[in-house]
Amino acid sequence: MAITLKPIEEQVIVITGASSGIGLTTAQAAAKRGAKLVLAARNEGALSEIVEQIKNEGGRAIYVVADVGNREDMHKIAEAAIRHFGGFDTWVNNAGVSIYGKLDEVNEEDSRRLFDTNFWGVVSGSLIASNFLKNKGGAIINIGSELSDLAIPLQGMYSASKHAVKGFTDALRMELMEDKAPVSVTLIKPAGIDTPYSEHAKNYTEHELTLPPPVYAPEEVANAILYAAEHPERDIYIGSASKAFSSTNKYAPGVIDWMNSKMMTKMQLKKKPARRKSDALHQHADGGRRYGNYEGHTMKTSLYTRATMHPVLTGAVVAAAGAAAIALLGKNSPLKNNKKHTRSVPPSGTGTIPGAATGPGPTTRTM
Repeated sequence: MAITLKPIEEQVIVITGASSGIGLTTAQAAAKRGAKLVLAARNEGALSEIVEQIKNEGGRAIYVVADVGNREDMHKIAEAAIRHFGGFDTWVNNAGVSIYGKLDEVNEEDSRRLFDTNFWGVVSGSLIASNFLKNKGGAIINIGSELSDLAIPLQGMYSASKHAVKGFTDALRMELMEDKAPVSVTLIKPAGIDTPYSEHAKNYTEHELTLPPPVYAPEEVANAILYAAEHPERDIYIGSASKAFSSTNKYAPGVIDWMNSKMMTKMQLKKKPARRKSDALHQHADGGRRYGNYEGHTMKTSLYTRATMHPVLTGAVVAAAGAAAIALLGKNSPLKNNKKHTRSVPPSGTGTIPGAATGPGPTTRTM
């Protein structure tokens, strides 16, 4: 099965969760490179402004107001792409949301709503995209997380949803390979990303939420997404920390269990009391922002990730990136500092939260 992917400037790209965070950053980067865009989220006001800005800068884009947890809405995204651009070449399933709370505290309604967005949205988008791309070829890119490979306390249901995304994505890839379909299926696994992710999460705690280091800029995820749109890749880890935690969990799961039980919960919480309890689980949150309110150092690039996408870079670069991430984590470790803190590694799509809330059906607009 030969998979040939078009250059970005020749592609039509669908992006869910496009009103903030990783989705917005990817949309802006793709538009600058000449791609035609179909952007989907629940926040029509944010989408309208984003599309207008892209158009004003010479790009081409439309938007579809849609809840990814609604299968009919997902079909309408595909229909809009076909109607306006004749189809699509890459479909990015990015919409996601989280819940911060212990498993026995989170109610079932919220847990099911999270799975509607994080898992069933990916399932619907992937199957709709694969049916269209089977004959013409293209790419499906799903945003998983480092939490696709391990779990953390306080975000247990989010971890479960990202494990489910990984299992589904891997199975879909194998079935398309079996059918000899010229479709690339990539799972992106980000570490913590500086987006409005924690601000948009449903918060069961009494504290403001945060991301533990190392935290990366959303541009690094966007760069990997656009790379996967042009180059067939199975998995791409964003940040050496993501790869390090995944590998440690594979070979020494007991160590990860012990570390997470000691460190993770409090490192996801600020000492400040929670200011509000609104969230993006059942309705759209504010849009139009790429970055969140992370107060620590944000790593602008990941040498590890760039080395994996460009193997000509030396192994020394990869080793140095891993050492830097481990050093940063160690510097902030509550075990080292004897502070009762905990470390969490937020997810993938960390930061982009459209695709939840029930309500009227989607609408399509061109600008």
